[in-house]
Amino acid sequence: MSGNTFGTLFAVTNFGESHGPAIGCVIDGCPPGMALSEADIQTDLDRRRPGTSRHVTQRQEPDVVQILSGVYEGQTTGTPIALLIQNTDQRSKDYGNILESFRPGHADYTYFQKYGIRDPRGGGRSSARLTAPMVAAGAVAKKWLKLQYGTTFQGCMLQVGELPIAFESWEHVAHNPFFAPIADVSALEAYMDALRKDGDSCGARIRITASNVPVGLGAPLFDKMDAEIAYAMMGINAVKGVEIGAGFASVVQRGSVHGDSLSPQGFQTNNAGGLLGGITTGQDLEVSIAIKPTSSITTPRESIDVQGKPTSVVTKGRHDPCVGLRATPIAEAMLALVVMDHALLHRAQCADVKSTLEPIAAASPKNAP
Repeated sequence: MSGNTFGTLFAVTNFGESHGPAIGCVIDGCPPGMALSEADIQTDLDRRRPGTSRHVTQRQEPDVVQILSGVYEGQTTGTPIALLIQNTDQRSKDYGNILESFRPGHADYTYFQKYGIRDPRGGGRSSARLTAPMVAAGAVAKKWLKLQYGTTFQGCMLQVGELPIAFESWEHVAHNPFFAPIADVSALEAYMDALRKDGDSCGARIRITASNVPVGLGAPLFDKMDAEIAYAMMGINAVKGVEIGAGFASVVQRGSVHGDSLSPQGFQTNNAGGLLGGITTGQDLEVSIAIKPTSSITTPRESIDVQGKPTSVVTKGRHDPCVGLRATPIAEAMLALVVMDHALLHRAQCADVKSTLEPIAAASPKNAP
């Protein structure tokens, strides 16, 4: 199976299965000389890990990361960094009833058709459990980018199911299990409790931003940062849509409105989402993703078995009624990996190029939704 490595210069190879002994990744291309410890990575893994509230899967995984290589006396050496996360709370017996059938909306069917074999335990390789190594790799990228450029990443939930979430403040995001930018999440809690009682699931919309992004990262045509951000986000389990900047709202905007006017003090708006021609403007990168409802639910659904005969599927086990609830740190990590890769590519090609416009772009405003 190919397709397990993400990135060009900062390349992350992801390995493992949901119910295997461990999952992890190998990072190739991290510059040497950066102080790095497990503690630098663990914070983001703790934000993503399961079992943190009653609204997510109750699988109890500590997700403790181990650095196996690439760090000597607390500093990166420039050699591959291997990160390992043990699986400690698998309950494979919960999947015994789907050994011979396919969950609607899940990758069960396509994996079986492509490879002629599949690991049904928790979804095997197609499980959202495999996002944990990407969060770990993203934490490494985040640290390097913050040290080099002051670049920071943050995300929040803007909608869960039918409930839109009005943006109040970034300060609220860390204080509730929804990563919601609001002080009162009681309506969200009631909604999720009812959803779980119904044995059903819902989708979500997540917003991710990157601030203090250097001007000039990206490339023309097919290596546009827009394209690679979309590629990265669509690589996250259950993501079905990506917007950059105004996104689909651009359809109803006039050119006189959508085009971000410039002044000596910077850009006046950020409909472009911090990217023009696939190259960063120095404004905040603004990305929004749509996440589909969880496929593993207890509501009976029609399907077929491996012989093509009709059957009914009920998924047991411990599942997120909304996988979007833990998607914010995952999306932040994937955005960080894209920016990191392009920062290294830019440094290799254009390190000596000095733009007289850089101070103007850097002065651009940071827009809240």
